[in-house]
Amino acid sequence: MTSQTPDVNDVVNLQSISGWDLGMAAAVLIAAWIASIFAKKGMIALLGRLQGFSAGAAHLAARVVRYAVILVGVGIAFGFLGASVQPLLAVALVVAAVVFLALRGISANFAAGVVLQTRHPVNVGDEIEVDPYVGTVKELNGRSVVITTRDGRTVHVPNSQLLDHPLVNHSALGHRRSEISIRCHATLADLDTVTETVTAAIGAVDGVHRDPAVGVLVIAVEPERLSLVVRFWHDPLGGPAVTSEVVRAAAGALADTNRPAVVTSESAVPALIPPPVL
Repeated sequence: MTSQTPDVNDVVNLQSISGWDLGMAAAVLIAAWIASIFAKKGMIALLGRLQGFSAGAAHLAARVVRYAVILVGVGIAFGFLGASVQPLLAVALVVAAVVFLALRGISANFAAGVVLQTRHPVNVGDEIEVDPYVGTVKELNGRSVVITTRDGRTVHVPNSQLLDHPLVNHSALGHRRSEISIRCHATLADLDTVTETVTAAIGAVDGVHRDPAVGVLVIAVEPERLSLVVRFWHDPLGGPAVTSEVVRAAAGALADTNRPAVVTSESAVPALIPPPVL
């Protein structure tokens, strides 16, 4: 029983290789080497523009890209030498599939991070709402958007979630509208006076924007009571503090005019209907 040793001719038929084939293979290898250098530098430059992407991760990704370019060049060079590149391509596809399945979540978040940082739907300092969280953006990185909620919690929201779910940016317009509800002891004849009193008091509160102006909506009119909703605009991040001052100012102004009132920042409940007179 004799053992057979692999012959180089089983892989490459040296007798059919011409000088032209050797020259082309060498040129491809040199071109692939040069292209891999530029690909690595380009990847580092691209990832360097993304916020929150570390230098170590950028160099690792760039190194993988460079090796991939060199591998492609080696495969093309073997093709000029008459070798079959199908096994190499099969192995490369299998490895690529395994890597894709293993890194699918990471790659999805990374791709979503690229979209977020190029289209800029959110920026550091914006207040956003991603169900069920509301908070201020503190960091944008390759995996997630880091927000701090109003009660002091830090939440890492995956980048893909911001693209797959509704995203509310409270800071995009530079101002935000809030409202309060007022029930005061007054009649319909007092409506204009009450409106002027409330509007002047709220308009003087520090933090309330003058444009758009304070608006008053009449919700219900009863024989001895008016139900109103007052809308006002303020800085996007100052909502709770400004609303608190607005409630105090409106209640104080109505008390100064001897009109007892209930002022709340919550939505008004339906007005009471007087019972029928029998």
